[in-house]
Amino acid sequence: MTDGDRLAVAALGMVGAPFRMHGRDPETGLDCVGLVAAALEGIGRSVDVPADYRLRGGSLPRFDGWARAAGLEPLGDAVPARAGDVLLCEVAPLQFHVMIDAGDRMVHAHIALGRVVASPAPAPWPVRRRWRLQQKG
Repeated sequence: MTDGDRLAVAALGMVGAPFRMHGRDPETGLDCVGLVAAALEGIGRSVDVPADYRLRGGSLPRFDGWARAAGLEPLGDAVPARAGDVLLCEVAPLQFHVMIDAGDRMVHAHIALGRVVASPAPAPWPVRRRWRLQQKG
């Protein structure tokens, strides 16, 4: 099992966790960035999570920097999707949302439903970035 597979399994294990903006703990609540951070920690990877982002007004370069620091490498459009990929979707202009690809489902913290969910693939919004966890070694 690859680290990406393990990341997808860790994310699926958080389905049902409550939503909380800037949440970092599956017990008390997660937002989309917190979900990725918690899943990474669940497979033994630690990551510094930005605390000063807002619901709207994000920037692609800032997310790229966070992804790089989290050990995620950018993928080109020609690279086939794989479980464990982390997607940055643009829900509305300059409103970004992070999801974890779990194969036939996308795991994400759904603000309107108030919890982490696994939605059918593909992502329902335009994907602006797709990153893959760098293998340790």
